[in-house]
Amino acid sequence: MSNGTILTPVQELSRLVDETLKPGKVLEDEEWTQIARQLAKIFSVKSDEIAILQLASNASVLQFIFPMKLRQVGSIPLTTANSLAVRTVRDKKPEMINNFPALKHPTVFESVKLDPAAQDRQPIQKIMSAPLLVDGKAQGVIQISRKGKSPTTAGADFTIRDLTSLVTTAGLLAKCFKK
Repeated sequence: MSNGTILTPVQELSRLVDETLKPGKVLEDEEWTQIARQLAKIFSVKSDEIAILQLASNASVLQFIFPMKLRQVGSIPLTTANSLAVRTVRDKKPEMINNFPALKHPTVFESVKLDPAAQDRQPIQKIMSAPLLVDGKAQGVIQISRKGKSPTTAGADFTIRDLTSLVTTAGLLAKCFKK
């Protein structure tokens, strides 16, 4: 901002989303990267612990928007059993899991090394997931995770306050998905 005002991460996220709502504006990779950076600040996680997925136009699969590297890995069919992202879209309800390895879930996306500086791949230990709702219909999912070799090294458990914040943030982010 030109007046020298420092924005909080939530205010900056709101500003970025508002920019996307300008007529003729299409979200490019750089904007999604900026949005993910703000989400990382809001939830005190690394950018590679943010996932944003969009329901395909035929509503049969979820496609990664961020991280971009996962776009090449594939999409998640809505028929996939045990997928938290699919369940979030289907049930249109947020969820928080602080012992993610204990749940049966697809691990193909976790096997991709997102951070080139990381020594090795870190599995998701804790995760929150919220639907991106537009007019009551799920258009996608936002997920915030904490990765590490163990639940302890991944950091603090997510709390109800974190999940509430994610739902609020998902409402803001969903504006990007209005047709």
